[in-house]
Amino acid sequence: MLSQALLLACAALPLAQAETVLGLYIFHRHGDRTAKATPPANLTDFGYQEVFTSGTWFRDQYISSNAVSRISGIEPDLVKLGQLSASAPLDNVLQSSAIGFLSGLYPPVGSAMDTETLRNGTVVQAPLNGLQLIPVEIVTAGGNSENSAWLQGSSGCAGATTSSNEYFYTPDYMELLNSTMDFYQGLLPMINGTFNATTATYKNAYTIFDLLNVASIHNTTNFNASDLLTPSTLSQVRTLADHHEWNLAYNASSPIRAIQGATLAAQILQALNATITAPKSSPKLNIQFGAYGSFTSFFGLAGLLPVSTDFYGVADYASAMVFELVTNSSATPFPAPEDISVRFRFHNGTTSNISTPAAYPLFGTQATVLPWTDFAANMSAIAVGTQADWCTACGNTTGVCAASSAGSSGSDNSTGSGSGSGSGQDTGAPSSGGGGMSNAVAGVVGAMVTLAVILLLEGLVLVLGGLRLVSKKRLAASPAPSTAGVKA
Repeated sequence: MLSQALLLACAALPLAQAETVLGLYIFHRHGDRTAKATPPANLTDFGYQEVFTSGTWFRDQYISSNAVSRISGIEPDLVKLGQLSASAPLDNVLQSSAIGFLSGLYPPVGSAMDTETLRNGTVVQAPLNGLQLIPVEIVTAGGNSENSAWLQGSSGCAGATTSSNEYFYTPDYMELLNSTMDFYQGLLPMINGTFNATTATYKNAYTIFDLLNVASIHNTTNFNASDLLTPSTLSQVRTLADHHEWNLAYNASSPIRAIQGATLAAQILQALNATITAPKSSPKLNIQFGAYGSFTSFFGLAGLLPVSTDFYGVADYASAMVFELVTNSSATPFPAPEDISVRFRFHNGTTSNISTPAAYPLFGTQATVLPWTDFAANMSAIAVGTQADWCTACGNTTGVCAASSAGSSGSDNSTGSGSGSGSGQDTGAPSSGGGGMSNAVAGVVGAMVTLAVILLLEGLVLVLGGLRLVSKKRLAASPAPSTAGVKA
């Protein structure tokens, strides 16, 4: 009897709401490519396969009708472009990788789903078995990054470049430069087609690793003395490159060095916030392809190094960071911000059914799921999100920063300076330049004063002359005056 009453009581309790994914932001590295030391770099067939495989996994996980963690309301088969945003810098490796990934995310749908009947009755079938065309937007940062051997080569940030260069004057760098000299000189039989005795040093740790890593995968024609590239040698080359690039991408005492991670943090925060504040008109899924430097600098800013050694150094080809927007409340209507959380996942290398992204805690916390408000506050603290903020942080004063520089060189009372860490709002108010009014404003004020003087003079003429103003309509409605009473 007691057990029956207990069962009835349990049945009366509300069922726990299963977790729902409301939105997603993916930051993905390109697939396997040719070496940077032999430009132009190109995505290889192997690299194409890597990103396609990754895209297929993300489809099975978040998109398809039977997906494990399907994004609420997303179209499972025929892509709805308003629900998705894909972007990459103007770089052939990154753009090609994005296209390959999207081909796996939304594959061809075949003739059964992708046909159209015209008014005259003609049935048109989409080419390539219904290949879905998804545009890839161009992001301004990181252009041509895969042809640049220098980590900050595509950042365009003067302050970040200066900060990274400071590493070359540290005791750590000088010690490794000297202690590894013999090691790098011993690699010359394998790399002497690209490097010489002067350039085969720790200073070029990443480009040397990159060349040998590509050679170890593809056994290209410029790969000499391949017997010297033992697993232990390649491991040491990689370890040195990881250390080299980490120090160029992040330094806790010089945050500007991580500008790539700071701008990425702002992009992630802005995209997820749009999903929350305007769920009907904003993308549910955001995908951006970028270079390893953005991964490394974000890892440093987000406090991920103590969490796992996977966050140290260079992320492998086709690595992915994932930010899930989740709720345990009903997804309809869209939940309030206080009912939404964020989960961070990362996978080093190609994501597939046998190797998937794992969840990690961000910002020194122990939780793998952060309330949205906590996540947003922490991301805002590391983000650089406006052009004015970027120009100020980087110390750039030319090009796109010329206007910002001119606006910030005057009074501190300017309301459009936008100085902050990512939440600054540019009101568009003109800068005074020195506390006074601008030439444009002065011209308007002068014109108004002149108009007021003219109106005053006209008023005096009317009063002194005994005249008054009458509307044309009223004048037309009045009877015509008699001339009999008019005296000469």
